[in-house]
Amino acid sequence: MIVAGVMSGTSMDGVDVSLVAITGKGHRLKVQLLGHQGYPYSPSLRRRILHVAECGSVSEVCHLHALLGEVFASAVISTARSCRVSLNNVALIGSHGQTVYHRPAPVKEAGVGIVRSTLQIGDPSIIAERTGVTTVSDFRSRDLAAGGEGAPLAPYAHAIVFHEKRVNRLVLNLGGIANVTVLSGQNPWGHIRAFDTGPCNMLLDGLIGEESQGRQRMDRAGKQASRGVVNERFLGWLLAHPYFSQSPPKSTGRELFGAPYIRQVLKQGRKQKLPFADMLATSCRLIAQVIRDAQQWISLPIHEVVAGGGGVRNARLWHELEIVLAPASLKTMDACGSHSTAFEAQAFAILAYQTLQGISANLPMVTGARHQVVLGSITPGKEGCPRL
Repeated sequence: MIVAGVMSGTSMDGVDVSLVAITGKGHRLKVQLLGHQGYPYSPSLRRRILHVAECGSVSEVCHLHALLGEVFASAVISTARSCRVSLNNVALIGSHGQTVYHRPAPVKEAGVGIVRSTLQIGDPSIIAERTGVTTVSDFRSRDLAAGGEGAPLAPYAHAIVFHEKRVNRLVLNLGGIANVTVLSGQNPWGHIRAFDTGPCNMLLDGLIGEESQGRQRMDRAGKQASRGVVNERFLGWLLAHPYFSQSPPKSTGRELFGAPYIRQVLKQGRKQKLPFADMLATSCRLIAQVIRDAQQWISLPIHEVVAGGGGVRNARLWHELEIVLAPASLKTMDACGSHSTAFEAQAFAILAYQTLQGISANLPMVTGARHQVVLGSITPGKEGCPRL
């Protein structure tokens, strides 16, 4: 079955689409990446999404829900065309949607009890209507309903793609948020541990955006950070954030590390009269150090670290990771037969395939859910739901 995975992450900078051929049933799947394309959001659309995530109105959320459905559908159609795959041969789409708010912490409501919530927009009905392809969406909500964090969900796909016999691997995603997955070389399904460690590109890109007043979106290849030096006093202030000492299961996003946090970091750096390059260099050390410190919650010795996500292209961040994660070897997903920037979208293709099988793909030991659940909601395509 050919499945399209659609992913837009916490960086809110665009949408990635991966076309994947999947065969097999249960946890024994063979996955082949057929192609991948990334589509940056226009500056105006990104500003609107960021605004909605911080203080948008109901009418703005409603409109963007439909608009992003159109954007995601167009991205799938364009990717199939560029990969020379007929849309008629794409059986399924797994769309993560664009997270605009994620609130997994329990909130007590009178007469109801505990409420956990998350919201991803990008209307699956529009995706299914424009493409004609059955679409699976809203992957996080069922796990939250079962008492979990609703995140991270990619570790299920990590176990399928990156498990290596006799090698304990740490799979590292360097996206807007950094997260880790531990895979045992002996029993990957029995010893998976995964959680968000904290901000990654969200912090680095946010600092660049604030400092440049929106003229720049990223520190391309980490060039500015590479000119800076780590400031230990500033690093100590950054490490004092309470999230870093919180034990798993845990997940996070813009609610903790969005624009207000970025402005606070920049203000503190200026208060300490640091050059901006030093702020970036120290932020890279922060990201690497909290990833290293996360091993206090990991009971296995780590032999290899496999990294993906946009952060692998940041030379300064990669250098900091090599230092703090030694003696474990650090390699990219590309070096392990996958694709560093395509994997997150690929993961939601895998999750959609499992939803269609009726296979539970949340991992309670990761998310904290009370039990396993089938993730996602299914919106049929023009021919109804495909059969495996």
